[in-house]
Amino acid sequence: MRLGVMIGVAVEDTALPEMIEKVRAAAEAGLDSAYFSQLFSWDAVALATLVGREVPGIDVGTAVTQTYPRHPLALAGQALTAQAASGNRFILGVGPSHPQIIEKAFGHSYDRPARHVREYLTALVPLLRGEEVDHHGEVITAVGRTSVPGAVAPPVLLAALGPVMLRIAGELADGAVTVWTGPRGIGEHIAPTIGRAAARAGRPDPRVVAGVMVSVTHDPDGVRQGVAAAVGGAGRQPSYRAILDRQGLSGVHETVIAGAEDTVERAIRAYADAGATEFVASPVGDERERARTVALLSAIRGRR
Repeated sequence: MRLGVMIGVAVEDTALPEMIEKVRAAAEAGLDSAYFSQLFSWDAVALATLVGREVPGIDVGTAVTQTYPRHPLALAGQALTAQAASGNRFILGVGPSHPQIIEKAFGHSYDRPARHVREYLTALVPLLRGEEVDHHGEVITAVGRTSVPGAVAPPVLLAALGPVMLRIAGELADGAVTVWTGPRGIGEHIAPTIGRAAARAGRPDPRVVAGVMVSVTHDPDGVRQGVAAAVGGAGRQPSYRAILDRQGLSGVHETVIAGAEDTVERAIRAYADAGATEFVASPVGDERERARTVALLSAIRGRR
């Protein structure tokens, strides 16, 4: 199982040099990947492009960038630019986001998001391969071709938690990226659902990328309480509420891995046993706890 980190972009006063240094530290620790999320300020694809150019020896990616505000032709050009800049170390994670963001902030209809995602990937994936596309769907029209010298098609991950999105990911993408999902959710739901869809479509075994908040700490309850206070509202999003209910969890804080090194390592290895192909940690806690978390990831990577 690959090991990576999520570089948080939600804090508006986080400067670009600081994010570059976080990725550099992850690369020096021997980790496989570093991902950026997409909110409203920092552009995740642009960050991956810049950081991929600055920091060698580690994959960079988005987990995830929103599809609705980005036409497939435009995103394909951005993704291939990131590939060229990083020496083909870019991973493109996409997702439809949530109705509160897409409808209220961007003004797009969120009607039938699975239809949107299926059409989006149907246009995007061939564009990434440099193929001519002439797609006229119910919600997406994409006509044209993208080509960037030296860039190959990046892996495409779909943010997928429910059965419909997981089937689309298995059929059209290279894998799925998850959040708020423990080993039980990966082993009983995520991995088998996407795996069956990929097999039916004649595609290779899909990637299963698990995004998890992690803290090596002497105060695991305090860390979980901090997460609940900061992002507990995420559990009210319908897609997140559904995956939490599927696992019998009351809130997102219950998916946090926190504790001493041996406790955290066992929990991380449980993801590999459940079928995750990549574990992406979001280090949480104070500065020392986050540093201990990265150090543990490095040690696990060294023992792999």
